[in-house]
Amino acid sequence: MGTVEYGAKQAIENCLKIKESEKLVIITDRETLEIGNALKYAAEKRTKNIDFYVLEDFGERPEDGSNPLKCPDEIFESLKDANASIYCAKGKKNEFYSLRKPMVEFIQKTKRVRHAHMPNISKKIMETGMCADYAEIQRISQKLYDIIKDAKEIRVTTEKGTDVKARFNPKLRWAISDGDVGARGKIWTNLPDGEVFTSPRYVSGHVIIDGCLGDIFKRYGSIEDTPVEMDIKRGRIVKGSVKCSNRQLEKELNDYIFNTDKNSNRIGEWAHGTNIFLEEIIGELLQDEKFPGFHLAWGDPLGDHTGAKWKSKVHCDGVVKNPTIYVKLMDDRIIKIMEKGKYLI
Repeated sequence: MGTVEYGAKQAIENCLKIKESEKLVIITDRETLEIGNALKYAAEKRTKNIDFYVLEDFGERPEDGSNPLKCPDEIFESLKDANASIYCAKGKKNEFYSLRKPMVEFIQKTKRVRHAHMPNISKKIMETGMCADYAEIQRISQKLYDIIKDAKEIRVTTEKGTDVKARFNPKLRWAISDGDVGARGKIWTNLPDGEVFTSPRYVSGHVIIDGCLGDIFKRYGSIEDTPVEMDIKRGRIVKGSVKCSNRQLEKELNDYIFNTDKNSNRIGEWAHGTNIFLEEIIGELLQDEKFPGFHLAWGDPLGDHTGAKWKSKVHCDGVVKNPTIYVKLMDDRIIKIMEKGKYLI
């Protein structure tokens, strides 16, 4: 395990690659101020042109999401002439739509700001996932990408009962997310990093999510003892198939998946984590989705990265532990790339 300070140094020097002539914008909050200050301290060794914002200075952030904080105009103005930016703050209900999404969309439109997105970042994540060897993560991610970019089909199984297949549209892109912010024309990425993902054409099978969940379900942490299972047919989660021994979580999930919008039960992302330096699932999606293995998400297909055209208001990831993964190539050769959570490539 490393330190918060070294994790911050990684973000500034190895991921964002801040230069002396550049302007950096840091957006944090009171709960995450220790990390925000560590990032600012690391950045000051590279540039003196730093704008630093604490979200609570602009208004209240109610936990129930009744009046979510909107992205302040002052931050938009600061981003206009920035070269890089970091969002590191705890997620609040409904702020995805009012604050984070508008901010990221604005950054994408600038086509010049390299952005590190760190929602719900924690001290533990800074000491583990952000202290990984990103040069090695980039090597592994590229090697995996070279295999699966031309995949016809991928099958994932686990000893607990997951058995799911996906087929892919060659017109949609596989994206490498490896901590090299700004590489390959990718304006922004989540940190910590380490995954290769796309939006699948077709998904079918049974999935048991026993790692953790994302979005508004992050408060449940690790769900190893209360896994969620679901059936997927023709790329959509089957109504009535979502089960969990935690009845409250089961109820919330079913409402979220089937009652949000017409695509909230559609599988939008198929992904493989590549941060081989992570040693355990910690119950925090920002890091756990980078754990070597497999996760999928229902809802928005991350079209800016994958090229998919459809939309959803939601995007919720589910991490599957210890998968075995088979890749069928276009010539029908099958390559086993993972055995019980261990890469074979």
